Amino acid sequence: MCVIVLLWLCLALGFLLALLIHKFSPRFQTKHEQNPLFLIFQDLIRYGKTKQCNRDYWLHKLDVPKRWFWHFYAVSVVWNGLLLVLSLHLKLQNQSYPQWLTYFLSFLCGMQWNESQVPQLSTLLVQLFLWSHSLRRLLECLFVSVYSEGVIHMAQYMFGIGYYIILGLTVICSNNFLDAKGFGSLFHQLDLGHLSGTALFISASLLQHSSLVTLAMLRTGNSGTVKTFVHGVPHGGWFELVSCPHYFAELLIYISLGLVFGGLSLTWWTVVSYVLFNQALAAQLCQEFYMTKFEGYPRHRYAFIPFVL
Repeated sequence: MCVIVLLWLCLALGFLLALLIHKFSPRFQTKHEQNPLFLIFQDLIRYGKTKQCNRDYWLHKLDVPKRWFWHFYAVSVVWNGLLLVLSLHLKLQNQSYPQWLTYFLSFLCGMQWNESQVPQLSTLLVQLFLWSHSLRRLLECLFVSVYSEGVIHMAQYMFGIGYYIILGLTVICSNNFLDAKGFGSLFHQLDLGHLSGTALFISASLLQHSSLVTLAMLRTGNSGTVKTFVHGVPHGGWFELVSCPHYFAELLIYISLGLVFGGLSLTWWTVVSYVLFNQALAAQLCQEFYMTKFEGYPRHRYAFIPFVL
């Protein structure tokens, strides 16, 4: 099993375990709520509004502002933009990847990287979609979202920085396991998987954007001027079905990229499994926050996936 697949599987299982511990062990939580290890665990899985207000003083030492989320997407725009340009040069101009990049790819993909492994249309499209997704999220962080004084843990911050770096390399590694038809022209590679994946990517991106706009308007109103930093209950659209449609849209975006890969890349589906459990945990914490803070919060809403979770 190659390093990159093992890495994503470990991350997926880690977040699944964290979700199960949090969701299905209330007695354990009550009994050990003052245990330092349990406090650290809770601090590492929570961020923003879901962090407990009565945290011990020492836990604040490694806090950074949640508004720094834009750093993640800025890094991704630069890094994944660079990888996309390098892949286009390799495909269209037969220029090799830099030696440092082939070294990392050989290590992560578990095989010797060589110039014959030309990026296929699927890989180039996923790189383009990943870059455009990061650019949109960067712009939303800077110009749409309204951040209060919420915080994230320094470990979460460092993880977020490294996440998009590894993700970009994972896309290239996924190229190794696709059909050999990719060695034809880009136009002749186009198939139903690319079209369906593109349609889902656009739809999920629009869903995520509209959800973030709805959340921002809770603090700005129609004027666009910030009026409050107090949390409110979102209504309308997919918020009538789930508490966190923006998290559900994130999962759909990654599934759409799996479709662009033709549904054949085991490597990418390990990424999707990580996103599933990561976003499920975040949504569960948000659901609990809403139900605790707002007495009349709609109980019929699911946390993450409509009619499922």
